[in-house]
Amino acid sequence: MAAGMSFGNGAPDASPYADEGPYGTPVVYKKAAGLTRRGRVAIVVAGVAIVGGGTIWFQVHSAAVAKDEKEAAALQIQMKKLELEEMRIRNEQAASDKKAATASAEKIQAAVDKCVKDFTGQLDKGYGSPPRSAVVADCKQQYETADGSGMQAAGSTLDAGNAGGGGINSPALLGLVAGGALAVAVFARKGKKADA
Repeated sequence: MAAGMSFGNGAPDASPYADEGPYGTPVVYKKAAGLTRRGRVAIVVAGVAIVGGGTIWFQVHSAAVAKDEKEAAALQIQMKKLELEEMRIRNEQAASDKKAATASAEKIQAAVDKCVKDFTGQLDKGYGSPPRSAVVADCKQQYETADGSGMQAAGSTLDAGNAGGGGINSPALLGLVAGGALAVAVFARKGKKADA
């Protein structure tokens, strides 16, 4: 075998110049331990900017929250004032309605008393004369309906009865009637076509 040739598992001869490249020994640069001066300045500047920006944002945000809280409190006070004003108006209306009802009731009672007094000469005179209770009822009916308060009472009773939505005008009942009428019309039309 020729010298320098190796076959198999043999290791090549170690050369003392094995680290050399084709252009000489490569230069190895050492990494600096830590940051450079420029990097440290950049980190300090970024930290100051973050802390300063965060402080300014917090102050702006706190001022906005405080302003919103003041506006909400002012709005609540305004709403309370409006509620009190509404209650005052309702109380005044109720008082005036009560006065009007009392005056109307007194006026009706006076008219009924006068009517009964006018007809007392005809009471229990004999066969066919009306009893006192019938005269009183007739006078009450005459003057209460003439005043209109009886109609107002009937109207309020009717409104209270329809408050549950169970009237003839309820949407469900009207829809049911309309659907039934439509079904009858369709079947009637089909019946005419079948007859023809």
